[in-house]
Amino acid sequence: MPSDYHTHTPLCRHAVGTPEEYVEATLLSGLSEYGIADHAPVGRGIFDDWRMEFAQLPEYFSWIERARSHANGKIPVRVGLECDWLPDCRDWIEELRGMHEWDYFIGSVHYLGDWDFDNPKWLGRWGESDVEEVWSRYWKTYSAMAESQLFEILGHPDLVKKFAHRPAGDLSRFYEPVIESIAVSGSAIELNTAGWHKPCAEAYPAMEFLELARAAGIPLVISSDAHAPSEIGRDFSRAIEIARAVGYDELATFVSGKRGIEKIHKSAP
Repeated sequence: MPSDYHTHTPLCRHAVGTPEEYVEATLLSGLSEYGIADHAPVGRGIFDDWRMEFAQLPEYFSWIERARSHANGKIPVRVGLECDWLPDCRDWIEELRGMHEWDYFIGSVHYLGDWDFDNPKWLGRWGESDVEEVWSRYWKTYSAMAESQLFEILGHPDLVKKFAHRPAGDLSRFYEPVIESIAVSGSAIELNTAGWHKPCAEAYPAMEFLELARAAGIPLVISSDAHAPSEIGRDFSRAIEIARAVGYDELATFVSGKRGIEKIHKSAP
């Protein structure tokens, strides 16, 4: 069964549950690995109100150890961070790399300038924005993130559609350049099931993007983006059907930054 590498902890201030509950949910789901990748701090100060602070990293490491202790060899517990791609972030992300023995980093774009565009708090800004221009900025930013080669996994590729704002016409004009950047980077992308539970009502990324990724040989993981134990492995059966439909027969795994593979089986939790 697939691994679930994109899950959160209460340290990000918008997730719930204990390490023991997440491990038990993973075991119940029949998944092959439990991966923890909470929102990484940005610098040593307070950046926003939906991520852990730098001073909380010891608590994060304690969470990981509690999870591993509870798993007690019954399931591997992998550890990473979800890092925001921001201007001049390279040095900070490389510094984070040296703070623990990580299995992977997930790179994500949540910010365009000072706007965390997927934050419901700022939903009104969409009504004041040119959707075409927002999408253009988003995908250029995503391409730059891929080209950095800092991340094993690139998170929820088309998160910009979260609130169902899409430009008119064929969206491949946005997808094709970033697919090329990702393919060159060597990073995997995730098929993130959380999108089915957002206003866009569609997994991240869209089927057309996933088809292009498969054709370009880009590795894939399936992730829940769980913010509660009940969301671990959510909709993985549906995601596996989609992955297989576009031609994926294996998924990427990560241990100490090294990529492996696991076969996609016909049945899933």
